[in-house]
Amino acid sequence: MTALVRYVLAVTLHSQRYLAPVLAFLAVVSVLTTNDNGPLQPVYVSSAGAMLLCTTWLAIAVIGAESPAERAIITVAAGRSMRVLLASIATVWLGCVVLAVVGLVLPLCLGSHPVAGADLLVGMEAQLACAAIGTAVGVLCSRLVIRRQGYGLIAALSLLLAVVLVPVLSPVHALFRLMSSTSDAAELIAPVGGLLAVGVVSLAASSVAAQFIADRRA
Repeated sequence: MTALVRYVLAVTLHSQRYLAPVLAFLAVVSVLTTNDNGPLQPVYVSSAGAMLLCTTWLAIAVIGAESPAERAIITVAAGRSMRVLLASIATVWLGCVVLAVVGLVLPLCLGSHPVAGADLLVGMEAQLACAAIGTAVGVLCSRLVIRRQGYGLIAALSLLLAVVLVPVLSPVHALFRLMSSTSDAAELIAPVGGLLAVGVVSLAASSVAAQFIADRRA
C-alpha cells in the first residue's frame, strides 16, 4: 500500500493538479484572516471553510490525474480497485494535514489573537472534519462516478452548498454554528471531535459507494 500511495503522490505532483486547490486555500485564508483580532474560533471557521473547498477540488484532481487506461493498469497491478481509491484518498489527506497546519499558523501570523492549546486543537479538528466531508464530496463527483468534468463540477458545487446550508446533511453546518457562537475553545473539543468522527464515517461511506458505482460500470 505504501508503494501505491507513493505512486499516486508522484503522479499528482508531476501533473501539478494540486496547485490550483492549494493556492485557492492559501488565498482564501489570507484574505479572510488578515489584520483580524479577537478569539481564534471564528477565524478558524474561515480555515475550515477553505479546507472544505480545497479538499473537494483536490480529491477530484487526484482521482482524475490518470486516464482510464492508466488507472486500469494500476488496478491490475494493485490487485483491487478499492486499493487504488484508498491510495488516492491517502494522498489527498497527506496534503490536507500539511494545509491544516498552515491553516492553524497563518492566521496567527496575519492577525493578533490570544492563543491557547485548546484553540489549536479545535482548529485542527475543525479543518480535518471539513477535509473529510470535502474529500467525500470530491470522491462522489470524481471521474469514478461522473465521467464528464463539467457535470462533475456542477455536482460538486451543488453538494458543497448543500452540506454547508442543510443542517441534517453533514456536520459542516453544525460545526460552523458551534465555532461561530462559542468563544471558549475548551468547550468545543468534544463536540467538534464528534463531528470529525461523523465526517470520517461519511468519507468511508462515500468511498464504498463510489467504488461500487465504478465497479458496476467496468
